[in-house]
Amino acid sequence: ERLLLPELLERLNEIDDIEWIRVLYTYPESITDELLDVMAKCEKVVKYLDIPIQHASDRILKLMNRRSTNEELHALIEKIRNKIPEITLRTTVIVGFPTETDEDFTTLCEFVKWARFDRLGCFTYSAEEGTKAAEMEEQIEQDVKERRYDVLMAEQSIVGEELANSKVGKTVTALVEGFDNLNKCYYGRTAADAPDIDTKVFFTSKKPLDIGSFSQIKITDTLELDLVGETI
Repeated sequence: ERLLLPELLERLNEIDDIEWIRVLYTYPESITDELLDVMAKCEKVVKYLDIPIQHASDRILKLMNRRSTNEELHALIEKIRNKIPEITLRTTVIVGFPTETDEDFTTLCEFVKWARFDRLGCFTYSAEEGTKAAEMEEQIEQDVKERRYDVLMAEQSIVGEELANSKVGKTVTALVEGFDNLNKCYYGRTAADAPDIDTKVFFTSKKPLDIGSFSQIKITDTLELDLVGETI
């Protein structure tokens, strides 16, 4: 079977009134060389991929009915970064899946540390009625799930802050999304930010800006994972 997403992206890229095209929620096995080549060459396709890996332990991945292995996920992320060095990668993972051992969780933590995802969402497993996982005997205690969540997110916040700090001094293009009356500044997002789920840029401007317009922002500081800057 042939995936039609690359062809769709090429055709969307030709439409004049479109500025940014973002690919969201791509299963690892659907990320082909053809898709990456099209993303690399199409100017309007933002260099951003959302890849929900869910886990990195082969045993847990199999129980989740995921088709990828730890080794394949490693190879995929290396390939993506080789083909599109400036790519922003988002993922989501689940901790506390039934039968998850400390060893499984360590494997996940090590993978997340190695991958240095730009964005990461983490969920604690919750049983959904009617699913096989909900009927498994070895359910994980809630306090263990929460502790694992805290450990993983602490690891990720270190990476996130380092990546945010690396942008200080650089100039980025931001989509102006609104004006924050409390802090008397505009806010928006860069091509590296999906709407509603990723970080924001807060910035000042000497002249009024139109909501929905694009502006060049010099990054001067960070606010945890968010960026702070001024229009140039």
